Amino acid sequence: MKVSIVMGSISDKKISDDVISVLKDFDVDYEVEVISAHRTPIRAYEFAKTAEERGVGVIISIAGKAAHLGGVLAANTIVPVIGIPVKSSTLDGLDALLSTVQMPSGVPVATVAIDGGKNAALLAVQILSLNDNSLKEKLHSHKQELADDVEKMNKQLE
Repeated sequence: MKVSIVMGSISDKKISDDVISVLKDFDVDYEVEVISAHRTPIRAYEFAKTAEERGVGVIISIAGKAAHLGGVLAANTIVPVIGIPVKSSTLDGLDALLSTVQMPSGVPVATVAIDGGKNAALLAVQILSLNDNSLKEKLHSHKQELADDVEKMNKQLE
């Protein structure tokens, strides 16, 4: 299974790079593409409709402003969609956050923090790990690394 990373604009590439770095750390296959819910709605529809048959296990949607991309994708697939709202407007990403998180009943989009690429990637890895023991082991190691980092911080206080 792979993760599809879909951004609404090339201006979202920095966040997709954060996602990609985490997926590479976990050796998860991915694809990345720019698709606009508003400028290429037919492409968004086709992309979502064919995700499952292309072996996509999770879609990560990166979008700012009106941020309808995640919802459009989720409406057209049963593959889990994770939305990353982008801080790209005068509203500091609040508009994208609300657009992403306020989905109608029946069309869920899991939503992470504004510009939260790393957490979106980790959530995607967790979802894929439900059927992949190798990913489970890597996630356990990752959690241990986080705990070890906290212990190092505590030692700095001494």
